[in-house]
Amino acid sequence: MECCLKCLGGIPYPSLIATILLYAGVALFCGCGHEALSGTVTILQNYFEVIRGPGDGLDVIDIIKYVIYGIASAFFVYGILLMVEGFFTSGAIKDLYGDFKITTCGRCVSAWFIMLTYIFMLAWLGVTAFTSLPVFMYFNIWTICQNTTILEGASLCLDPRQFGVVPIGEEKTVCAGSEKFYKMCESNELDMTFHLFVCALAGAGAAVIAMIHYLMVLSANWAYVKDACKMQKYEDCKSKEEQELHDIHSTRSKERLNAYT
Repeated sequence: MECCLKCLGGIPYPSLIATILLYAGVALFCGCGHEALSGTVTILQNYFEVIRGPGDGLDVIDIIKYVIYGIASAFFVYGILLMVEGFFTSGAIKDLYGDFKITTCGRCVSAWFIMLTYIFMLAWLGVTAFTSLPVFMYFNIWTICQNTTILEGASLCLDPRQFGVVPIGEEKTVCAGSEKFYKMCESNELDMTFHLFVCALAGAGAAVIAMIHYLMVLSANWAYVKDACKMQKYEDCKSKEEQELHDIHSTRSKERLNAYT
């Protein structure tokens, strides 16, 4: 793909597009996911009276935040590595018939990137599925808030134990009709957190698309490099045979010339 497009000025545009999409998706997922988790903690503390302490379910949210920091750093570096690989492959193909040639190590590195990108794609599919869970949870909460305004007197309750946020032994239920319930439904925190989780889900989906794009680019480059190297070997063998034939003809011509003289 990349090599067939004959990148202008040696710039691997397909890899550049995939890198921009990857950075945008990871930034959207990490930024919105971090703020959404902070909003979730605020909602639990303000309306469900979940007090932060050792062993509480809020520790899991802190762990997820640190995982988000790690994802942001790791994929920033990985995007740079893929761009370097794209420049290397494009430059190698461009100069394949010149002084510079692809080495076996270079082809192994390309194959390694293909395998690693495939693993990361599967990982991002899992992250996307995991991110859809809080979106579904907040959608249910939003639906309950909407139904209580339409159906007056409806007995609807929210229990964070259903979502594994607090231990089973703690009862932190908030039911319709209470002051906390109406304050939560009318607060900007609930609406903002819900939309932040939706944006985080969109970012995870964009990262999956970027990984698929990278797989297409890397696979096409690897196949093209492999075929080009075979063609280079064929051209080298052909040139050697032509040189040998030329030497044979030259030798015979000299022998004939010596025979006449």
